Amino acid sequence: MGFTCGIIGLPNVGKSTIFNALTGAHAPMENYPFCTIEPNKGIVPVPDQRLYTIANVLEKRDPIPTRIEFVDVAGLVKGASKGEGLGNMFLSHIRAVDAIVHVVRCFTDSDVVHVEGEIQPLRDIEIINTELLLADMEVILRAKEKIEKKAKSGDKENAHRLEVIERLFQHINQGNMLNRIKLDAEELIVCNEYGLITAKPMIICANVDEQGQANDAYTALQDYAHKNGLGIVAISAKIEEEIVELPPEEQREYRQALGVDRSALERLITTAYSMLDLITYYTITTQLQAWTVKRGTTAQKASGIIHSDFEKGFIRAEVFHYDDLMQCKSLHAIKEHGLLRSEGRDYIVKDGDIIHFLFSV
Repeated sequence: MGFTCGIIGLPNVGKSTIFNALTGAHAPMENYPFCTIEPNKGIVPVPDQRLYTIANVLEKRDPIPTRIEFVDVAGLVKGASKGEGLGNMFLSHIRAVDAIVHVVRCFTDSDVVHVEGEIQPLRDIEIINTELLLADMEVILRAKEKIEKKAKSGDKENAHRLEVIERLFQHINQGNMLNRIKLDAEELIVCNEYGLITAKPMIICANVDEQGQANDAYTALQDYAHKNGLGIVAISAKIEEEIVELPPEEQREYRQALGVDRSALERLITTAYSMLDLITYYTITTQLQAWTVKRGTTAQKASGIIHSDFEKGFIRAEVFHYDDLMQCKSLHAIKEHGLLRSEGRDYIVKDGDIIHFLFSV
């Protein structure tokens, strides 16, 4: 199990090139709007050195990494929320993703047209944000209309739901993205039911020139991202797409020559994990496998991502940590040193935990 990222942006900003650089999926790319009609999807393993270190220490063959799915939707334009450029269809593709990667053009290339005429990253962001806000407002207004009728009958649950929806409406009606509003656990459940796009964590992906980040456009984007609590990653899509075509050893050499220590995929995933507050734990009972959960997840809930039977019939979790394994160098030594713990259903899973779940069906 992993998570999903929807890739959005104006036409011709390099979304499909970024998608190809991240997934190696060879999505079609042309110098005209709406080359992408149906969303391109690519599932890639999350780079995880700990997984392969565990495999080496415990002599586990063919470890299975956790995965991330990227969904590349067509370029959005002004009026997308009202159906311009098939916008309604495109917006529907990103309502189910966990996070949004907003690709913003910072590169200059006279051969690649810009739909707005000139490169202005902050203007481009506002165009997309406006369409997302309008799309969410439409969803909220429809929900508000339905629940008002139920709330008038005296139903307390729907009265509370209406309060939450009205709060969301007031926030978004002022031009504010919903990922900037603080909600408690119950309010968040209500918000998530409607697949509101602006409530999702967002990462700005600056598609920079081959020379890198040193330009005014990227600096302005950095300031914008920090001010609005967004993640930001600079990627030269053109270079990264060339690199992923090379054998692994040549990829490392190429990046070393460029002074880049990590791939675009690694940098984007690190940012996404941080924004979504995700951690990784491992199971080794049969095959070594990595799993992704939100920080603060209990052992019982974490077991449910493997199989619902694990969660329903949860008995206990036998747990030790990656750091302990690195010191002890064997499962036998872990047990000898008393580092294998028995934890109950409410144990909070830690990043790097190695867990064996016991359950009864």
